[in-house]
Amino acid sequence: MTSIPAGADPSTTRQSGPFDPPGVAWQRVSPRLVPARLISTAVTLAVPIVAGVVLALLVSPWFWLLAGVPAALLVWALLLVPRQVRAIGYAERDDDLLIRKGIMFRTLVVVPYGRMQYVDVEAGPLDRKLGIAKVQLHTASASTDADIPGLVPDEAERLRDRLTARGEARLAGL
Repeated sequence: MTSIPAGADPSTTRQSGPFDPPGVAWQRVSPRLVPARLISTAVTLAVPIVAGVVLALLVSPWFWLLAGVPAALLVWALLLVPRQVRAIGYAERDDDLLIRKGIMFRTLVVVPYGRMQYVDVEAGPLDRKLGIAKVQLHTASASTDADIPGLVPDEAERLRDRLTARGEARLAGL
């Protein structure tokens, strides 16, 4: 059991654990990632919603179910996506990069700088329109590749350059 420092409010004191290492200053991604994810979800769900409405009006009222299920999923996404985006964070430490994601199923990825092979910055058409980019980290093991979505392009470029420099410095020491 961890103790709370004297004079600290127990309701605001965060307990460190496997997903919140002590002394780590987390950086958040841009809130512009929320509309990017919502637009993608809406475009994907629009086809079954429209098809269900058209079939319900022309053929049978049972087709309202075809429209209702994706509509319910869209409402669920409207509630869930902003919270998911707030849960994404990254932190640069001396020897590694930490990336955390998830609300219910949380993930913490630790990528040692010496294991990085290369770093990509990606931005699709919607990402460019909204002014965000994704930093993709490639390591020696394909199972530990990691990404940080929703970064402002200047921050993505800065992070790419910094991670590349740190990775090269760690590889030079081998």
